[in-house]
Amino acid sequence: MENAPGVPRSTRRPLVTLVVPFLSEFRRTFYETLERDLDAQGISLVVAHGDPYSQDQRTRADAIRMDRAVRLPQRSVRIAGRPFVHKRLGTLARTSDVLVVDQALRNLELYPLLVRQLAGSGPAIAMWDHGRTYHRPQSAVEQSLKFALTRQARWFFAYTDSGVRAVTDNGFPAGRATAVQNAIDTTALARAYEGVTEEQVAELRELHGLQAGRTGLYVGALSPNKRIPFLLDAAEEIARRLPGFKLLVAGTGQHKHLVAEAAARGRAVVWVGQAFGDDKALLGAASDVLLMPASVGLGVVDSFVLRCPMVTTGTPWHGPEFDYLEHGRNAVVTPDDPESFVDGVVGLLSAPERLAALRAECVRDTPRYTVEEMSRRFTEGLVRLLAETGPREGVPRSAPGWSRMYRRRAGTPSHGRGTPRTRP
Repeated sequence: MENAPGVPRSTRRPLVTLVVPFLSEFRRTFYETLERDLDAQGISLVVAHGDPYSQDQRTRADAIRMDRAVRLPQRSVRIAGRPFVHKRLGTLARTSDVLVVDQALRNLELYPLLVRQLAGSGPAIAMWDHGRTYHRPQSAVEQSLKFALTRQARWFFAYTDSGVRAVTDNGFPAGRATAVQNAIDTTALARAYEGVTEEQVAELRELHGLQAGRTGLYVGALSPNKRIPFLLDAAEEIARRLPGFKLLVAGTGQHKHLVAEAAARGRAVVWVGQAFGDDKALLGAASDVLLMPASVGLGVVDSFVLRCPMVTTGTPWHGPEFDYLEHGRNAVVTPDDPESFVDGVVGLLSAPERLAALRAECVRDTPRYTVEEMSRRFTEGLVRLLAETGPREGVPRSAPGWSRMYRRRAGTPSHGRGTPRTRP
């Protein structure tokens, strides 16, 4: 297979190792697509991962195994209430041409790698992450340390354009930053959505007592930063003002007991557990709006594909994907208080023409945010980085794809309808 354009010819293929905290279901297709795209450029990929290190990550229950990924030995400690994690990279630290790591002060394995890079004896270090801290306040010291760490990387892959601006405004070279346009597998979800039938929607509505035009949906982690109590109280008030309204809640996490209690009352909340693929598509087909009062992230892309405009608040603690929303065009963004949020939902559900207009914009935006485009941008940045650094000499490695040697060492197992429906 031909080497990537601009990458020096070598007796072996360059190797990129992508080091992630843990493997999540929503990233599976991205890893597979990135492997194919890099392979087409003559570059091999290893995805290496640790394990969930916090209670919130563990209770989300979305960690997976992939038999073509490398599970790294890991130790974690808490210092002054903050987690610090060390993943043992083993020979990957010596054989990789590029190591892509997340932009986090907690990654203890990163610091010796940066020293080696400075000395010219290790792989090139690239970082992939938000660009700045979005979900919580951060002290000036923390911010300074994070940006100082980021400036040591050879390349930065930001989730969105605002992440690129954050790092370049703080001294990172603009020519070495890529906005990858973070996404989920919209192609598969859109296919599943189009495959949902009218009969399936009718069955779901009958099962849970749902009404067309008065159904909300929440899909995501039931974590404290998602403000689940706010969401549940809002659902109760919306149902009081719009009789027949119900909120479908799909997910699990630390606050699942609150959702279970609200569902047991039987007034406004229906908890359906976790939902992926076909199940998520069916929930979206039966819903009218997607409600997420805080920490908006990739749920934005769900709302586009499922044609359920998002209603959220103007809290400053959203994720970078909040960039994709435009109030009044493809979403409703209310002031950050419960009354305004409820007013926003009730107003939208009471205005069918306005809801249809927002839904049409969601349809238009869906093709913009895809795993395929995300992988293309990621690949382009890696090709440019390798063109500058070149593969490291004296490290023979020729097998394409994720290394079988590492797979054996890791020993990780794999985890792995009717009449067409019409919808406005």
